[in-house]
Amino acid sequence: MCQCGCAQVLGECDHVGCPDRDKELAELSAAIDSGLGDQQILDAFAAKYGETVLAAPRTNGFDLVAWIAPFAVLAAALLGTILLIRRWGGLGRKTQTAAAGEPASGDLTEIGPAEQERMERIRRETGGDGGF
Repeated sequence: MCQCGCAQVLGECDHVGCPDRDKELAELSAAIDSGLGDQQILDAFAAKYGETVLAAPRTNGFDLVAWIAPFAVLAAALLGTILLIRRWGGLGRKTQTAAAGEPASGDLTEIGPAEQERMERIRRETGGDGGF
C-alpha cells in the first residue's frame, strides 16, 4: 500500500504529487533487482513501514483473526436470525391457541368441568363456534 495516505495499492497510486510513490517504487525495484524473494521483500517493507504497508493481513498469528472474524460474525448473525424466526413462529402458534381458549391438542376432555362449562356458556352467548 502506498504510504501517502491515499489508501491505494502502491502500483496504482494516482495521487497527484504523491511524495511517497516514486521513492517506494524505486525501493521495490531495487529489492527485486537484488534477487530478494517475495516474502523477504514483504518482510523488509513491513519492518520499515509497519504492517499497514501490506494490502492484506498475513495468514498467521493474530492476523489470522482478520480473516476469520468476518465469517464468524456472519455465521453467528445467520444462526441468531434463524433462531429468532423459529421462536417467533412458535409464539404465533401458542398465541393463536391461547386466544381460542382451547388447549393446544384441541381435546376438551383435558380441561376441568368448570372450564368446559365456561366455554360452553361463551359459545351460547356469542351465538357462534368461536371461529371466524
